Parts: sequence; structure tokens; C-alpha cells
Amino acid sequence: MTRPRLALVNAAHEGALTRKNFRRELDADLVEFHVTEGEYPPAVEGFGDPYDGFVVTGSRSSVYWDEEWIEPTKEWAREAIDAGLPALGVCYGHQLLADVLGGTVEDMGEYEIGYRTVRHDGTRLFEGIDEEFLVFTTHSDAVTELPPGAERTAENDYGVHGFRKDHVFGVQFHPEYDLYTAGYVTENKDLDPERRRRVLDGVTEENYDRACEAKQVFDNFVAYVADRRAGAEPARAADD
Repeated sequence: MTRPRLALVNAAHEGALTRKNFRRELDADLVEFHVTEGEYPPAVEGFGDPYDGFVVTGSRSSVYWDEEWIEPTKEWAREAIDAGLPALGVCYGHQLLADVLGGTVEDMGEYEIGYRTVRHDGTRLFEGIDEEFLVFTTHSDAVTELPPGAERTAENDYGVHGFRKDHVFGVQFHPEYDLYTAGYVTENKDLDPERRRRVLDGVTEENYDRACEAKQVFDNFVAYVADRRAGAEPARAADD
């Protein structure tokens, strides 16, 4: 059987690093659309036409900003979800999918940044991952109210780090980050110098190796899409 075909909705303003990270981690045939440059996926007719699912990446933008690419991206995601396509959102993508489904995204008033511990509830996206696991985080917005009917699947002291509604999944953290990306992003954040130093002190091989466990969410999502394609997973499973 051929690999699932996924639309990669690249919402990064500097897309090359994001492209490299997602292409390395997703074992699927990816068709990329750099939406911040006005490249949008074609209309979706249904599951498998033309994609089996889609992934929305991180971004330095906020879902509530008035940038010309954001509303068309939301409209496409909404139509794709309604057509039955499985979706995975990462950081900004997690927030965008929550917004599209009727949740609330707000400014936190601060950054969560660095390697942090997150807890999950054992749902399918987190199979094979310890209940408490290390991830790299970098965000100043958060999902403060889940979409109607959605379940919280991961959290920490900062709030929601994962949700699921039917065939839509979101994670606030960055499972795709390598060690270079974690350092590069931290260096370029508008942080107090002392806080930046503390975060960079934690960007170590040891922490990165521990955080690699979270990459399993990509394999689990691709497996979910493959099961949907094979008819083994209903589109609107109530639970796992």
C-alpha cells in the first residue's frame, strides 16, 4: 500500500526550516503549500480527493491577527475537516484548528519556551509515549476554551497542550524540532537576556534525546490516516 498523501500547510514565514523538520518526521507523501505566501491547497472533494489528511505547522503569527493569508487558510481547513480529512495541528496549527472548530485562542501575556514536561491522557495520538514526557515549547498564545465537543488530551501548568475532536488533533508543543531549531528559535525570541540564557542552557543533547519520544505523535497520526484509508477507523470515533 502506498503511503498516505498529506497536504502540508506551511504557516511559517521562513518556511525552509519548517519544511525540513516536517519532511524529516512525517513518513508520508507531503504536498506543501506555503500559505503565508498565498499558496493554498486546492478544494477538497472528500477523503482521499486529493489528500488523505493534512498537517498545519507553527507560525510566528496569531490566529486572530488580520493578515491576508489567515482567513483563507481557516476557510480551507474548515472545508477539509467538513469533508472528512484527518487533521493535525502543531503549535499555531493546533490553535488554528481549535479556532476553526469554535474554540477560543488568546494571548497568554508571556512566553512558554524551552523544554517542558507535558502530561497526556492515553488517547491514540500519544500511544507509545510516557504519560509524562518532555517537549520543546515556544508560544505566547494558547487555546483557552476547547471547541464544543472536543476533549483535552494533553496539558501542563500553562494549560492545554493537546486536543481531539473526531478526526482533528492538535498539539501545542513542537515534536518536529531538532536541537538546532530549538536553539535558533530561542536566540531570535524577544526575551529578557537572562531568561534567554536559562532557556539556551536547557537546549542540550540530553534534553533533545528525551524529547524525541514526542515525535511518536507523527507516526501515530500517519497510522490513523492509513487506518482511515483502509476503512479500519471511523471518521468520528467517540474514543479510542
